[in-house]
Amino acid sequence: MVPTKPQFEGPIRPLLRLTHITIDRQVAQLLRSDSPRKLELNLSQQLAQGWTRYFEWETLIAAGFAAVALIAVAGIRRQSHAKMARTVIAGLVVVCGVNVGGIALTASSTPGVLRSVKTLDDLVGADPLQTLPQSVAKPLPGVQAVVIGDSTAAAVGNPLPARPSSLDRACGRSSESYADDLAVVNDWNVLNLACSGATIANGLLGAQVLNDGQVAPPQLAETQRATHAKVIIVSVGADDVEWSIMTRLCVASAVCNDKVSAAFFDQEIGAFTRSYYQLLADLAVLPGTPAVLVNQYYSPFGTDIGCLSRYGITAAKEKVLLSRLGQLNAVLAQGAQTFGFGVTDPPFTGHELCTPDPYVQGPGDPAPLHPTAAGELAIALADQQALPTVQGLAPAPSPTPTAGGTAGSATAGGAGTDSAGSVKISAVKINAVKISAARE
Repeated sequence: MVPTKPQFEGPIRPLLRLTHITIDRQVAQLLRSDSPRKLELNLSQQLAQGWTRYFEWETLIAAGFAAVALIAVAGIRRQSHAKMARTVIAGLVVVCGVNVGGIALTASSTPGVLRSVKTLDDLVGADPLQTLPQSVAKPLPGVQAVVIGDSTAAAVGNPLPARPSSLDRACGRSSESYADDLAVVNDWNVLNLACSGATIANGLLGAQVLNDGQVAPPQLAETQRATHAKVIIVSVGADDVEWSIMTRLCVASAVCNDKVSAAFFDQEIGAFTRSYYQLLADLAVLPGTPAVLVNQYYSPFGTDIGCLSRYGITAAKEKVLLSRLGQLNAVLAQGAQTFGFGVTDPPFTGHELCTPDPYVQGPGDPAPLHPTAAGELAIALADQQALPTVQGLAPAPSPTPTAGGTAGSATAGGAGTDSAGSVKISAVKINAVKISAARE
């Protein structure tokens, strides 16, 4: 229930309930337009018509009940048809007169007030702007890019950094993440804040309590430490819609598309959509207005799922899971496009599960369905191609060389330096990124 702003005179006032608020195609197109057109909403006419229609129906219903009662009374008195008709007509005139008169005396100003409503601000008022909480940690001016998100961005299941912090371990951050790949190939310092299990509410916008009791600070607030970052890369959504739980339920159930699980997923995707648009709105007002790139999720399943049959995955279940993954990706893409952000769809085609060279960890690996090191590299390649051209996005100053690596990737655990932990990626891997990006 959203309180309304207009003041209505009299004891009878309309109760206005805002439900099923969506951004339709026309509004989204207008928001993406470069022309300075004004968003006009035809609220006044619809509100006044709704109020009038309500009392028209209320009057008709009252007249109907009155007619039934008058006919019953006339029948009990055994009145003739002519007298019964006069009784009913007289009674209806009285009922309608009282009803209309009551409305005129108690709510006559309401239609005029409703016709004065021209915008949503007139209807429900303006929401006071909420400033993002400022991080009190040491600024990181040497960071060119920031990665926020969940276990996909953290590269859970892959090797840990050479000198991981306790938060790196708890979040499952790896030196094989796509953040590290981008840092090496572009000679950037990349701040990777991603954490396994992170959702928008508990991880990106709010703090995240980890399994070992540590508390990871809100990733979006930590992003502001990178005072000169030009690009923010976002990978989020799977934990918001309980993708892991949905997959396990699907494997354990006879079918995946029962109405209960479908209703649960619809509820989760609806809640995620609202949180996601809040995140995008907060990203849009970050200081320095960095570019934003949203990663969609890869498809872990291909045409051949024979190796998964013993785990309970069938072609029918695969179809349901991919359909729900498609719904999540559609929300990610539509939101990014609405706010004018970049969006990318990392292709794992030919490297899904059950292929000779999968980019996805299998059931026997440390983090099933998560990208391997090669999968993280594929995501980095997709991001490299989709990264917007940003003026001033120059290579970072070379950090002090350490054994095994030269490029910088700042992690959330390395608050004391701009590049906490060296990136250990072979020259062959670096060259593969450069060659693939050049070919595209």
